[in-house]
Parts: sequence; structure tokens; C-alpha cells
Amino acid sequence: MPGPRPAAWRRLLRAVRRGSPPHPAAPVRQLSPTAGQLTYERADAPPSEPHRPTITELYHAHRLNMVRLAVLLVDDRATAEDVVQDAFAALYKRHGERLGEVDNALAYLRTAVVNAARSVLRRRRTARDYTPPHETAAPSAEERVVLDEEHREVLAALGGLTARRREVLVLRYWGELTEAEIAATLGISRGAVKSLASRALDALEKILEERS
Repeated sequence: MPGPRPAAWRRLLRAVRRGSPPHPAAPVRQLSPTAGQLTYERADAPPSEPHRPTITELYHAHRLNMVRLAVLLVDDRATAEDVVQDAFAALYKRHGERLGEVDNALAYLRTAVVNAARSVLRRRRTARDYTPPHETAAPSAEERVVLDEEHREVLAALGGLTARRREVLVLRYWGELTEAEIAATLGISRGAVKSLASRALDALEKILEERS
């Protein structure tokens, strides 16, 4: 999963202010080695026989990005750390170090993080003694590593969306997933992804207008 992309967030903010969705990544032209014809494939398309990472490789390569994803969903770095740690622990407990039975370990992990974040938000809504965390005057150096100033600004705006709309926008414009990948991650149809994204952009536009 890619790291933070300030440019992607700026496209998102410009889009809601203009009332039009950001343009998706353009396909890459490649020459077919067999037919000699042009085909179109995503630049990040996996090879025909992808390397299956171990749990250790997955942890070192993607842990921080998963924490960033979780922060954008739960608003709390400490909770995000716990969510990601639990997701890795569950993956290891079920499949072991080699992950031989997992076809797409990163997608599996991403879904686990989103589901765990959703559970956190559900518990927050129902817990009687829950109090939203106080805002700090200045973020710590560690927090700045997780999210920079621009991301925290967008995070504040995303807080006004419903959980599902927020998930779709975070996965689409921060994670830069396709509609099909988002649908698989959230367990919904591609049509639902399109509808949620459209409504989320409209809602985010209203939030930004109120804060401007």
C-alpha cells in the first residue's frame, strides 16, 4: 500500500470544491509479448507469479502504511497502532510465518485493519464511558511521522462523514485502490462503492464550506 500522497489529498479537496471527482490514474501502455499488440495494464499490476512475502517481510514493508490507514479511520494513533498489531498477530496465528495459503497477503491485511477499525468505532458509539480524545496543542515528532499537517487537516474534515463513506474515500484517494479493490476490501458491490464515493464527496464539500 502506498504511503501518504499530499498531491492526492489536494486533488480530493479540489474535486469536492469543484464538484467533480479526481481523475483516476492513467493506464500504462505496454506491448504484448505474444500478439504484438498494445494492451493496457495498471503500472502496479502484480507479476504472473507474485512473490509470497513472509509475515516478517510484510510487517517491515507495510506496517507504517497500515498504521496511517488506521489513523485515518479511527482518529487516534495509539488505537491505530493496536489495530494494526492485532491484525498482524491474527494473520500470523492463522497462517504462520510463510503465509503460503494467502493469495494476496496485503489485501487480506488491509481488510483486517478496516474491519478492526470499524469495530473500534462501533464500540465507541456504544460505550457509555467513552470520551473523545482531547486535541493537543502540537503533535509529537512521532505523530508527525504518521501524518503530516496536510493529512491532519483532511483527517479533521473526514471526521464529519459516516464510517462507510469515510472508508471509501480513504481507500480511494489515500490508498489509491480501484473500485474493485475497495469493493473486495469492504465486502460490497462496485456500484455501492461508486454511490458511496459520490455521496461522500458531496458531504465533504459541505463540511469544507462550513469550515471555510
